[in-house]
Amino acid sequence: MHDLTSPTWIKVKGLLFLIIGIIAAVFLYLDNPGWKTALLLALAIWSFCRFYYFAFYVIEKYVDPACKFSGLISFVKYLLQQRRH
Repeated sequence: MHDLTSPTWIKVKGLLFLIIGIIAAVFLYLDNPGWKTALLLALAIWSFCRFYYFAFYVIEKYVDPACKFSGLISFVKYLLQQRRH
């Protein structure tokens, strides 16, 4: 499989991720409406966003500039390799 390089299709892909996330969040909330569900859903979304930022920006810029991750699997492999050393 080739890497996605078209700026237009990269933007479409990002928009689709946003739409999927919004639909999933709405369905989760509608399944069990209430302030607790809304708060936990918001906290989960925020935490996953921060983890993604950590995995792809903080590690690369501040911990190990030689590392470039192509995805979360390569990030996990990096963590496992660091653990062995």
